Order: sequence, then C-alpha cells, then structure tokens
Amino acid sequence: QVQLVESGGGLVQPGGSLRVSCTVSGIIVDYYDIGWFRQAPGKEREGVSCISSLDGSTYYTDSVKGRFTISRDNAKSTVFLQMNSLKPEDTAAYYCAAVFRTSRLFDKWALRSTYAYWGQGTQVTVSS
Repeated sequence: QVQLVESGGGLVQPGGSLRVSCTVSGIIVDYYDIGWFRQAPGKEREGVSCISSLDGSTYYTDSVKGRFTISRDNAKSTVFLQMNSLKPEDTAAYYCAAVFRTSRLFDKWALRSTYAYWGQGTQVTVSS
C-alpha cells in the first residue's frame, strides 16, 4: 500500500521559515517524481514545486521562486520543501504527490492529473 505522509506544518510569522516533509512508503521513491501542491480556502489546488527522480531537476511556480527549495533524501524516502521568507498568501494546506518517473516532466509537473498518489496534507499558516 502506497502512503505519502506530510509533516512539519504549523503557524509561522510573516518572514519566517518552515520545512515540510513528505515521507513515502510502499514504493521505491528513487523512481518517483515528487511534487508539492497547496490549496487555500476557496481556491484551486496549485502546483508549488517538483523534483525529478531522473536527474534531480527542480521546478517552482513563479510566486515561490527564490524563497522555496525542494530536496529529496531517497535513503530516508523523504522529500522536503524548505520555505523561507513566508508571506500570508502562502497560507494553505500543503500536499505532496508522487508519480512513477515520467517523460516531459517540465511540461506537466504542475498538473494534478500527472500524479498517481497523494498525501493527506499539512496546514501551513502565515500570520502575525
């Protein structure tokens, strides 16, 4: 059974930092591309970042470039999203998702339909 479990969410002040983690079981994560999505109340779920299993390439949505960093530790079956300089508009539930190594990832990493497996999410709230 494939499971993705997010952790590390919480309340942080604007300008602060937070690291969320996605721990994967039931698959060999080395062969899976992992994405992070977020969904704020009343909004669509949007792709935030993705890391390739093939060559470690990373992708970010424009609003988080330069502030967020995605990384992976295959030995621990875990993918991280380091979030710095957080803003109130980053407030959302953050979800990780996995898909078996896929072609043309740069074209479709931000699409929900690309991914086969999803976690339950972790809440990130940025507020003073």
